[in-house]
Amino acid sequence: MSNDANPSEKKLYVDEDWKSQVEAEKAAAGEPKTEPAEKQRPPEPLPPPTLTFLASTLYLQGAVAMGLLPSPLSDQPELQLDRAKHAIDMLAMLQEKTAGNRTPDESQEIEEMLHQLRMAFVAIKK
Repeated sequence: MSNDANPSEKKLYVDEDWKSQVEAEKAAAGEPKTEPAEKQRPPEPLPPPTLTFLASTLYLQGAVAMGLLPSPLSDQPELQLDRAKHAIDMLAMLQEKTAGNRTPDESQEIEEMLHQLRMAFVAIKK
């Protein structure tokens, strides 16, 4: 037996430039080029998890649902009273479930948020 390759066998060619070809196809398809990890911006630090931050998240959801702030998706005010009522109810439940475990400042902030949302909801319903 001979170690020579059989001339009838197909030879395998490896395309060394396949990465650049894939990048060109992605660009042609409109896909954004991915940058190496060292070139990407580091993520911004998140705020510390606090009860006030959680409550303000629910407050903002209610304000957006009542059209007081533009929707982050459409950048337009949108009126969704069922979502607004849900956000108010969630904030009220948070207030109820954390009673006795909040600082006076936290209690005051949650009470003010609830008051503002409820007054806005009543005004919009009229």
